Order: sequence, then C-alpha cells, then structure tokens
Amino acid sequence: MNFAHELVQWYHTHKRDLPWRHTHDAYVIWLSEVILQQTRVEQGLPYFNRFLAQYPTVTHFANATEDEVLKLWQGLGYYSRGRNMLKTAQLVQEKYDGVFPTRYDDLIELKGIGEYTAAAIASFSANEAKAVLDGNVFRVLARYFGIAEPINSPKGKKLFQQLANEVLDHQEPGLHNQAMMEFGAMLCKPRNPACGICPVRLGCEAFKTNATTQLPVKLKTVKVKNRCFNYFLIIQEGRILMNKRTGNDIWNGLYDLPLIETDHLMPVPELMRSDGAIQLFGADAQVNEVFAEQKHILTHQRLSIRFIRLQNAPAQLLPDWFYATQQELENLALPKIIFLFLTNFFKFENNSLFSIDHKCLE
Repeated sequence: MNFAHELVQWYHTHKRDLPWRHTHDAYVIWLSEVILQQTRVEQGLPYFNRFLAQYPTVTHFANATEDEVLKLWQGLGYYSRGRNMLKTAQLVQEKYDGVFPTRYDDLIELKGIGEYTAAAIASFSANEAKAVLDGNVFRVLARYFGIAEPINSPKGKKLFQQLANEVLDHQEPGLHNQAMMEFGAMLCKPRNPACGICPVRLGCEAFKTNATTQLPVKLKTVKVKNRCFNYFLIIQEGRILMNKRTGNDIWNGLYDLPLIETDHLMPVPELMRSDGAIQLFGADAQVNEVFAEQKHILTHQRLSIRFIRLQNAPAQLLPDWFYATQQELENLALPKIIFLFLTNFFKFENNSLFSIDHKCLE
C-alpha cells in the first residue's frame, strides 16, 4: 500500500471546499495559514473573509494601523499573531515591493512565520518540495507508523521531520501536504478517529495495536498560572474610562478597563482600602455595584475576574487611561472578557457597537 498515494486519493474525494484552496497567491495563503493557527476552520473562516475583504493585497495590509488590525482580529486570541502579521506585511511591502515571497528561505525570515508556515506557503503557492509538519501531520504519522517518541521533544521533532520528508511526494508536494493536513483534521482526528472508514487502516500500526488513543505522545511541560483581575467600570457623562494595555503581558495593545491585579479575590471593602485602590481612585471612592466573579481560561493562564462599578471618577488619570464614547469604543480591540461584559452591560438595541458575530469569539 502506498500510504501517501492513498491519502491523496482520499483528499480528492473528501476535501472541504475552502477559499484559499482555489488560489496560488502566497499572500492569500499566508492570511489563511496564520489565521488558522491554533484555530478551527469553522471559527477562522469568517475572520479570513473579513481580512481579505478589508485588505485585498499585502499593500493594503501594510498601510493598516495596529489598532485596526487588532480590532479585526478581536476574538481570535493569540493577539501577537495579528501584530506580527502587520509587521510582516510592512516588511514585504518594503523589501519585496508588495509581492509576497514564495521561496521557503525568504518566507522563514519573515516575522511570525515558522518552519511549518513557511513550508505550507512555499508548497501551496510554488510547489516547493517542503514537507509541512503541523499537529494534524504529527498525529497521522505517529499513528500510522506507530511512533511513541514525544512530538515536542528535540529527538521527536527531528524524527518526525525526517519521516515527513521521506513520505513527501516531490512531484506534487503542495497536494501531498494538503492531503496530509486534511486527513488529520477530518478523519484521523485527535478524539474518536474514523478508523472504520480509513483507507490506510490496514497498514496503520496504531489501528493494528489498538493504540490510537495513546498516539501521538506529547510531553506536558507548561505550568498554568492563576491570576486575579479586579476591573473597574467608571462611567462619566456617558463616557467609559478605558485603559490601553502595554508591556510584555497578555492582550498587549488591546483595550480594557482600569485594573488592579491581586493574588486572590479579596472582599471588595478590603480591596478598596488597599494602597493600590487608594492610589488609583482615592480614599473616598464609592462602590456602586459588584458583578459576579467570572473565569476566563487562556492557554497557560487561568483568570479569576471581577467587575466593580465605581460611582465617582478618579481625581487624575494614568498615562494609558482615557475616556471613550460608545462610538469611539466601536474602533477599539477588546479582550473577549471585556467585550462580552460591556455587551451584556449596555445591551444596545441594535448592537451597533459590538458588531462582530459572537459565534466567532473564542
């Protein structure tokens, strides 16, 4: 049985009709690949369509502002991807005169493009013989060849890359890569793979040894950090006090509310008597309303979040604080938790302020 050939035949029959599969334009393929990183196709497709409509060429993208890009990105998470995309577009505009490169060696030098993305763009746009290795491909190779080496260990990464290179169809690498990825996404899924209809199951080591649930193996190396956020809602003359996030932390470049982070969610009276609260809001700050605690889960962090409405405004504002009207909020990129809170709080009749489809939010 020719493993790679069988997957390509399966792909021709069962592949999904996705817009980026109808082009060899490296820019369009780059858009799809970056947007779909760590994102399901169903969730990423509306974002891809919006980005392509807003920025039909890399030149249009390069002329955008960071705020505009992050607003369009709102809800996808991993916001560094959006910022890196803007830097890449600007570099392509400057270095390649607005023509997106197709060679792997050029692509790998661009911001936010790693080995997988460079191989995908090069093979899909120019048929360069580069094997892609994403989560789907790792899973297909680990199961079919019965490899128990952890995919995120140095030895495992090298082993799987060598194997991916060996099985690559050098005549049609783009088609081969698409078939491998689609097969892993649709049939050889992480949970409940459709082994009963798999065209290569008779040669699959995991199927023969009943080990599909054990493969691939991945080392658990990341510790989850617990954090407590106390957000303050302050409204003066119809304007909301906002904060722009800066520094090396989550949601950098996005906008949220004034915040005090604590090591635990302390009682509100105790919080308001703390040095941090007094320094920000004064000793006479009056609490108008306290909203129920919410949980927000990020990849490596668990956030306990509480919103507190204050009746009176602070005497002075921090450098990153500013008042925004409801109309101005429409152009600000907000973390999901802030977006949902303000949406539920204001309950605009026509929802014009928050126009992004909630189903697209993580």
